[in-house]
Amino acid sequence: MNDALTLLQPYPFEKLRGLLAGAQPPADKRAIALSIGEPKHRSPDFVAQALADNLDQLAVYPTTQGIPALRESIARWCERRFGVAQGSVDPARHVLPVNGTREALFAFTQAVVNREQGALVVSPNPFYQIYEGAALLAGATPHYLPCTAENGFNPDFDAVSAEVWQQTQILFLCSPGNPTGALVPLETLKKLIALADEFDFVIAADECYSELYFDEDQAPAGLLTACAALGRNDFKRCVVFHSLSKRSNLPGLRSGFVAGDADILKAFLLYRTYHGCAMPVQTQLASIAAWNDEVHVQANRQLYREKFDAVLEILSPVMDVQRPDGGFYLWPKTPVDDQLFTRELYAREHVTVVPGSYLSREVDGVSPGTGRVRMALVAPLEDCVEAAERIRAFITTL
Repeated sequence: MNDALTLLQPYPFEKLRGLLAGAQPPADKRAIALSIGEPKHRSPDFVAQALADNLDQLAVYPTTQGIPALRESIARWCERRFGVAQGSVDPARHVLPVNGTREALFAFTQAVVNREQGALVVSPNPFYQIYEGAALLAGATPHYLPCTAENGFNPDFDAVSAEVWQQTQILFLCSPGNPTGALVPLETLKKLIALADEFDFVIAADECYSELYFDEDQAPAGLLTACAALGRNDFKRCVVFHSLSKRSNLPGLRSGFVAGDADILKAFLLYRTYHGCAMPVQTQLASIAAWNDEVHVQANRQLYREKFDAVLEILSPVMDVQRPDGGFYLWPKTPVDDQLFTRELYAREHVTVVPGSYLSREVDGVSPGTGRVRMALVAPLEDCVEAAERIRAFITTL
């Protein structure tokens, strides 16, 4: 067996099951889960129809690179969404379809990391656990940058030493962040690109929550926005990851893409031809329909706005909680230990959240997630409101 498997920590939801084991929630209160970030809004009917209309493609082997029409639709979406110069995203060189960002983030790390001694994969802390597991199984060492309220829940990149940057092979960004919802500012992205040039590392920007934001007139910047602002039309050392799961409420479609540096994607494509992960053609055709439409995405954002407005009105008087920059998570402080809060909330109110300490690592005696919980506002509005009312009632008893 691969010895690196022994380095992997249990996934947060495995820890959560252990924490809640034996607790008996009240039978008269139905379960409401704010724990798993699985979108519950209705999937677009036209995407389902496109999938059904192309089931004959079940008889076709898909190619790893994907069909030209899908890569073309993704390239044009990148230009529309991030202000990239028209024609600068070459569908054949700068775009690669993937089966969701989780699979792609893991595989990308295996392809990019050079297994030399001292290789670092840098990520925010707290973080999406795939970053850590992918680094360990690629033979690299994870290096965590704390995301605290004092720095707007973003890493303090200025505090990172030159020695760390020198050993860095991949810098993972997550914007809006999971679980914090914080956006990495455009000027920070530009500075990070300069650091990537200076120290020769790859920026891997996980932007799967990028389409969940609050101001329709001000879509948040992404790494491609920074490239465009710098006139960096070759996207050197920059790679972005996007998905239809959150944007279009299609987590079961397992459809996303990687875009950016053509040389990196060429090598990643070679890896993937051996990895055996081509997207089925019928899924690709359904994905084209989703990437070409923004109406359903705007409607999706409106549903989340309504839930944030309602839940924050209920919780703000009793919790230290703020509206995030984007995404669908709340990241409030807890009045007691986060694990105790989670277990007792489940036992008394039948509401499930995730302890923040399960989503972060302790570095120099500090774990940035400790004393917080993650709440995913993915359930219908009425469920989120009821959950918030139960949480408020629970807090008043502490």
